[in-house]
Amino acid sequence: MKHLKFILFALVLNCSYTLSFAQDLSVKSPDQKLLVKINIEQGKLFYKVSLAGKEMLEWSPLGLKGKQMDLSSGLKLTDKQLRQIDQNYTEPKIKISTIRYQANELTCKFENEKKNKIELVFRVSNNDIAFRYQIPQTGESANFIIDEELSGYKFPAQTTTFLTPQATPMIGWMKTKPSYEEEYNPDQAMGVPSKYGVGYTFPALFHLGDKGWVLLSETGVNSLYCGSKLSEGTKDGNYKIAFPEPGENNGMGRANPTIPLPGNTPWRTMTVGSTLKPITETTIPFDVVEPQYEASKKYTFGRSTWSWLLWQDASIKYDDQKTFIDLAASMGYEFALIDGGWEKNIGYKKTEELIAYAKTKGVGICLWYNSNGFWNDAPQDPKGRMNTASARKQEMAWMQRMGVKGIKVDFFGGDKQETMKLYEDILSDANTFGLTVIFHGCTLPRGWERMYPNYVGSEAVLASENLIFTQHANDMEAFNATLHPFIRNAVGAMEFGPVLLNKRHNKKNDGGTTRKTTETFQIATAVLFQSPVQNFGITPNNLTDVSAPVMDFMKKVPTTWDNTLFLDGYPGKYCVIARRHGDQWYVAAINAEKTEKNITVTLPFLTGNDLSVYDDAADRTPQLKQMKLNKARQVKLKLLPDGGTVLVGK
Repeated sequence: MKHLKFILFALVLNCSYTLSFAQDLSVKSPDQKLLVKINIEQGKLFYKVSLAGKEMLEWSPLGLKGKQMDLSSGLKLTDKQLRQIDQNYTEPKIKISTIRYQANELTCKFENEKKNKIELVFRVSNNDIAFRYQIPQTGESANFIIDEELSGYKFPAQTTTFLTPQATPMIGWMKTKPSYEEEYNPDQAMGVPSKYGVGYTFPALFHLGDKGWVLLSETGVNSLYCGSKLSEGTKDGNYKIAFPEPGENNGMGRANPTIPLPGNTPWRTMTVGSTLKPITETTIPFDVVEPQYEASKKYTFGRSTWSWLLWQDASIKYDDQKTFIDLAASMGYEFALIDGGWEKNIGYKKTEELIAYAKTKGVGICLWYNSNGFWNDAPQDPKGRMNTASARKQEMAWMQRMGVKGIKVDFFGGDKQETMKLYEDILSDANTFGLTVIFHGCTLPRGWERMYPNYVGSEAVLASENLIFTQHANDMEAFNATLHPFIRNAVGAMEFGPVLLNKRHNKKNDGGTTRKTTETFQIATAVLFQSPVQNFGITPNNLTDVSAPVMDFMKKVPTTWDNTLFLDGYPGKYCVIARRHGDQWYVAAINAEKTEKNITVTLPFLTGNDLSVYDDAADRTPQLKQMKLNKARQVKLKLLPDGGTVLVGK
């Protein structure tokens, strides 16, 4: 009898231990404010998120499914580990050059009835969460074809969304979509069907009313996985991870990913804030990834001229490119970009002459390439140079011999694993030959600034070329510009091509679409939009038809930043951002609303008292003033509709 009682006592004790072990699956940020809880309910995994006691995500699903293994049900906890992370790194290409990343990491290990294993890893830093799955090899199979990722996000009822739809495959100009160039619907209710019915691109911003904000994205995507997106949402706030559409890239490759075993998924990231400050200042896309290879040389970044934007296809000829090289030299810019069509219209021999001429002017040349194999109908040349290894290496060897500084590769149109491999192959080969890389007509960068030392930036936004194409883009320019610091540009370098100082968007500044924003608004975007290489939209006529203070500003503005601070704003309405280069601060403010906005900003980070103020006069012309900062370190800004202000000081 005593023996039986002992056995019963042991069983109860074991059950109690197991229950407490399972119930204590939680991890907090170092400041203890951000909390993730994990729960197992009938063999299925769920998590929820709270910030300072406020629920930001309700119980949301987790898990992976494939034909070989179902790692989403019948799971039981086998182990858990908790550790602290405290790392320092430098990365000159992102919004803050020197980072200290501190986080608490919880790893939970589970197995199903067939002894298949899955590890769930959550890293929680102050205002940021990253999670991913690690899959050990438990049998003969050395790979895992993932049919579905159940990772979801269940938002509270009061949430509104700032989302941009994923485009269906093989639509748009020359069948080049999806290319992350759709429009946003601000403060939209959850569950409204997207424009194309195939979900939403990352990043995705959610406003939880007076609770705060959540920004969703992913990072660490390379050739071992596909790029993912958000599914269509439900009215009660459910969104989940979704894979690319089968028709992307003209049907090339499988839509769902396959990973080697052991292997892992990319990181799913969440930035959670009671205000928008953590959203704009987040570095989580870079905190949790590692460099994929070493730099073959010390890469340089900076400003560039770009004839194609305002002068279009007709400018891809020898004399016009020489003119824009001269413009770059006169502005003190590091680069000039020769865009698509140069193979046919200029030729390799004359392009070599342009490269040599630019070198005498202290200007580096970057060249445009078409990514195309067979996945769209975009006709621009050079084609067939980037899509195969042998052609790519031969072309890059020529560029290295000529002294080309970088390449811009266009027209990708998909997020499949096969396409991610092409991105990585281009980057890796370009590093071998000492070339930087910009992607255009492309996917969102996912931690690539830190992963690839020669990666510069990606378009993945409704960029400045649309200002040339449609008046609608000009009418909406200020609205879109006030979205990007909170969404697209919050997670990665944005190759927008800002600062168009022509009033009319054509070569002679006398026809075409009409700019609605002020010149001060335009120069503010040189600071507001972050990319380590900026292909500015200035043209030779701006040297004489734009005020000297504006052009002097454009000669001095940097493109790399040591710090970034959010000061004020609301997506789609207005934005005030401060960035520091060395000991110089630049504060950029723009207004998208139709009425004048008067705001007061506090600048405690400034140590000096002298400020240069670029703003708009009553007639919307730019003006430069000097002012002294008061003891309260405050400045009153008057922002005209579609106008801006830039403050410069130390």
